[in-house]
Amino acid sequence: MIKHAKGMKRPMQQIYLEAQDLLKRIRDAIEKQKPFSLVRIGDGENLVMSQHHVWPMSKVLQERWAIKANRGEKGLTLPNLPLRNAVISSVKKATVVGILPAGDNTINAPDYLKRPLTDKVFSYYKIQPPVICHAGVNRELAKMEEFWSLLSGLRIMVITREAAKIKERLKKEPYNQKIVHALPFDQWPEYRNTIKWITAHKDSFDVALISCGVSAVVLAQQIASITGKVALDFGKASNIILNGRPN
Repeated sequence: MIKHAKGMKRPMQQIYLEAQDLLKRIRDAIEKQKPFSLVRIGDGENLVMSQHHVWPMSKVLQERWAIKANRGEKGLTLPNLPLRNAVISSVKKATVVGILPAGDNTINAPDYLKRPLTDKVFSYYKIQPPVICHAGVNRELAKMEEFWSLLSGLRIMVITREAAKIKERLKKEPYNQKIVHALPFDQWPEYRNTIKWITAHKDSFDVALISCGVSAVVLAQQIASITGKVALDFGKASNIILNGRPN
């Protein structure tokens, strides 16, 4: 069932997808060979997009997330205005954008870094995604037998820090997936070479599962656009695959 998110400020035609609805859209894109990108907005994405315009840089850099990022723990360093611009562009162009409903506690972060900051960022940059879903939908998909059944037999590319581990796990029960590429990706500066490689091999895979923090937003949208394939910002779903839990 398609419905609108509670508390969602939205244009008249904005559609909210539950996980099953999203799955139907992914299936349709695969069957019709249409580009499809899922990107998701959490506290990290909000902070990256808020740099300079929505929040002063000094305020951004005081946040615990930013401090951890500058210790090398988030796959990027701040300030980073080129990344800010790339994320904003990709959110505007993505097929489906995952956001957190007001008051949601799916991710462990202060509330003001979640939906309230998303609203401020979207308002400032005039971002109004026509199709949205819950930002935690990746965790649902990872646990859905229907999702893995849909991917069964397709050529899967995984992009993540622990690419080799994810590849080996997905090849086994209960996933039984065909992993044709496992690209290690840890830090945002690796983006250009990664996209260059994918562009050169764009006909060698069908679906990309991407788990590399904020960079996954840009990678998912760009991969779908460049290759015409399905590219999903898979986030902490990779931890569910490896450890059975999101963290």
